[in-house]
Amino acid sequence: MKIHAKMLLVFLMTSLAFAANAQRQTFIANPGASSVAFSLTGSHSVKGIFHLSSARIDFDRTAQTIVGNVVVGAASGDSGEKSRDAKMNKDVLETGNFAEITFVPKSYAGALAASGNSTIQVSGVFTLHGSAHDLTLPMQIHIENGHLTATGHFTVPYVQWGLKDPSIFILKVAKEVAIDLTLSGSLSAAN
Repeated sequence: MKIHAKMLLVFLMTSLAFAANAQRQTFIANPGASSVAFSLTGSHSVKGIFHLSSARIDFDRTAQTIVGNVVVGAASGDSGEKSRDAKMNKDVLETGNFAEITFVPKSYAGALAASGNSTIQVSGVFTLHGSAHDLTLPMQIHIENGHLTATGHFTVPYVQWGLKDPSIFILKVAKEVAIDLTLSGSLSAAN
C-alpha cells in the first residue's frame, strides 16, 4: 500500500510540475509579420511605419507575470517621403544618438486564455529618445496552434516627453502620435 501511495504522490507532483511549466510560455515575434504603424494628424497628416527589430516576451498565465522587450529601430520610420523622414530622424528622434525605441513589459491585468482571444492591459516602460516613461498598452491577443498575434492602439505624447515639435509656420501637426502595434510570431513553452 505504501508503494502505491508513493507512486501516486510522485505522479501527482510530476503532473503538477508539468502543468505549472505548461503555463510559462515564450513569444518571439517575427519582424517580417509585425508592424508599428504611426499616424500624425494636423494641417498635413502623416502616416507611416516603423520596423520591428525584435520582440521576445516570457509570460506565465497562472502567476500573471510577464518580462521581455520589444525593440524598434528608431531610424526605420518610413512615411513615404525621404526628405521628411530624414528630418524626423535628425531633428525629432535624433537617431544618431538614440537608435532604439523600446517597450519593456512589467505586468499585465486581465485573463489571458490558453487559446483563442483575450484582452489585457500590459504595463511597462516605454523608452523614447533616451527617456523612460511608464505606459499601459491595451492589447488584444489571439493564440492558436503555437502562434500568437498581439494588437494594440495607443498614443505617444512625444512633445510632452521632450521631443522637438516638427510644426513650422503654417504646417502644424499634433503633439502626440497614434501608434497601431501588431506583433505576430511563435509561441512555445518557456525553458
